[in-house]
Amino acid sequence: MTNVIDADVLYAPSDMGLRHLPEGPIGYGNGFSWVGIQHGNDSLHGSLNLFDLKSGGNRSIRLPGRPGFAFPTADPDWFIAGIEKHVHLFQVSTGRCETVSDEIDQDVENTLINDGIPFADGIVFGAKDLEFQTEKAGLYLWRLDQSLVRLRDDQICSNGKVIIPDGDQWQMLDIDSPTQQVVRYRLDASNGTLSDAEVVLDLTGESIFPDGMVATPDGKSVIIAFYNPNAAAYGVARQFDLESRSIVCEWRTAAAPRVTCPLLLEVEGGVKLVLTTATEGMEGEMFSQHENSGCLFIGNTEFENAVNDHRLDVQALVG
Repeated sequence: MTNVIDADVLYAPSDMGLRHLPEGPIGYGNGFSWVGIQHGNDSLHGSLNLFDLKSGGNRSIRLPGRPGFAFPTADPDWFIAGIEKHVHLFQVSTGRCETVSDEIDQDVENTLINDGIPFADGIVFGAKDLEFQTEKAGLYLWRLDQSLVRLRDDQICSNGKVIIPDGDQWQMLDIDSPTQQVVRYRLDASNGTLSDAEVVLDLTGESIFPDGMVATPDGKSVIIAFYNPNAAAYGVARQFDLESRSIVCEWRTAAAPRVTCPLLLEVEGGVKLVLTTATEGMEGEMFSQHENSGCLFIGNTEFENAVNDHRLDVQALVG
């Protein structure tokens, strides 16, 4: 039987711009950071947000564009962020922003950087077609030498990613949300190549879409946040056993159907699951019936520890 856990509202932004499209929570300081991808349907900027669990306060820092991700580095004053069509270094204390990559998707229009994951060899990240229709967005490997390798050029909305060491290479789990599948690749970061995709989870029977994803500490399961474009009493994040493909646990977010990203976070008393939700695309009447949309949630887990996200050392890149 699937274990069902009701998550609680952790943070309810009073600024509706911050509720539009929160994503990418990752452990930072006394809590975690997250990005506001954009602050409205027509907004051309987003934000880096620093949430403090002890105080319950959130510091929001405007970014010069729309971020797909922002990861803390070995130096807590510096983040590495995918903003619009470049990878950037961003300094929290000054707002300084430096470009450290070539432009993505130079041969197509109307795409932006989206979700990614840092690991020892750099960052794997994807892009999204802003119309969510055409298989034209890239999947990229960015290395610490600032080289950018396009691994695929046929994604629509590249989202959740997991990287697992595999000898001298890597296994990568990847979600392109409209396909409603989780696929596995073998990634050779040195040569910048991917194997053919193997379907690990086929979720095409669902009416909701897999978005962000994290691995469980034992590496045997993944937790996936699901984006539901329709009205629903609650949103869900589900833990899937990768061998049996069965649902082990489901976390629910009341009155917030559009769950975007999960984070396993060690706190006093155990490991919690942080979930971001969104109001993206909601009209006023729908929001009035789903008043927790755009809030950050937190739920209990039975895990004893959480795997720390990799912190890249980017000091050599800071001019």
